[in-house]
Amino acid sequence: MAKVRARKETGNLFFDFKFQGMRCREQTALPDTKENRLKLETVARKIEASITLDQFNYSDFFPQSSMVQKFTQRAQQIEALHSKKGLPTVKEFKEQWLDEMLPTWRTSYINSVTCIFNGHILPAFEEKVVSHITKADILQFRATLAKASPVTGKSRRATTVNKILKIFRLMMCEAADRFDFNSPFIGVKLLKEQKTDIHPLSLDEVHTLLKNVRPDFHDYFKVRFFSGMRSGEVTGLRWEHIDFERKQILVRETVIQGRVEYTKNDGSFRVIDMTTPLLEALESQHKVTGKQDYVFSNRLGKALDNRNVCNRVWYPLLDFLDLKRRRLYETRHTAATLWMAAGENPEWIARQLGHVNTEMLFKIYSRFVPNLTRRDGSAFEELINENDGGES
Repeated sequence: MAKVRARKETGNLFFDFKFQGMRCREQTALPDTKENRLKLETVARKIEASITLDQFNYSDFFPQSSMVQKFTQRAQQIEALHSKKGLPTVKEFKEQWLDEMLPTWRTSYINSVTCIFNGHILPAFEEKVVSHITKADILQFRATLAKASPVTGKSRRATTVNKILKIFRLMMCEAADRFDFNSPFIGVKLLKEQKTDIHPLSLDEVHTLLKNVRPDFHDYFKVRFFSGMRSGEVTGLRWEHIDFERKQILVRETVIQGRVEYTKNDGSFRVIDMTTPLLEALESQHKVTGKQDYVFSNRLGKALDNRNVCNRVWYPLLDFLDLKRRRLYETRHTAATLWMAAGENPEWIARQLGHVNTEMLFKIYSRFVPNLTRRDGSAFEELINENDGGES
């Protein structure tokens, strides 16, 4: 910790602190008075904070000190040592790291990671040796990402900033472990993300929507509302994965950005039990596309495009019915809330949705189910009233 002390010989104050494992003493010409101590203690706190944040530059505080040259030489020696070790730059290690990770990632995620590096990380750190990046560099990078864009004037959402930081942190942690240095992300916190509200439809709204939707999309939306499937899962649904005998849907594939890929995670690789509305919709759809590969397809027999469905069917239908615009993904949230409102077993609902447990159900959906979220004490009053008759 940086302290302010007085020399016995002169009575003048000096700074006493440690930097990079070395004890540093910087003299002043100020006598030991209360006023001078207060001034120097303020500076000492700044020195301590800068060292803690890995932002301390010796010459900023003591430009005339002989220690400036000593630490400059030391930094050059460390850099030369790293050069001898042949440590890669961020650009070089990124290429190696991505090659190693490609077999474990889906194509859509690879594209996302590549865009993040090319658009944000490489422009800031491309030629820096991985071990030379400091915590101060990461904090400055985070601050830059969070600032408003000079082009659009809009600030990035915390979720977007965090997504970029998480990818960079993942790579830097691997580099730190491989080349034996401390990751600059130690102690760096992600930005606080604003929770996004969901907007499921009520059962009456679902019936109204199904009554007014284009006939060729009636079964499509009925399946979405009563299966809880994700958009890509519905798009990638094939007839070979429909088991009418057992009344089950086997969720095995998803379509993302036009590519067929495996499901999101192990929980998503699941079996959905068909309720009566779902079974009726699929039996009806089988009469239309049963001889094709995909359950729902365009005129060429190819998988539907979710963006096209949104813009040409979903949004116009909501507007026509004077319903609030919402994501097509809300059909999944609608299924979850309807199941919960009906009193279905939460574990069954979680399996239908592909969740590993029921925690998310109560965290996200419970407020839409009156009998689960009521907090007015009426249930307790009913219990008391039922037992009043037994009192003498």
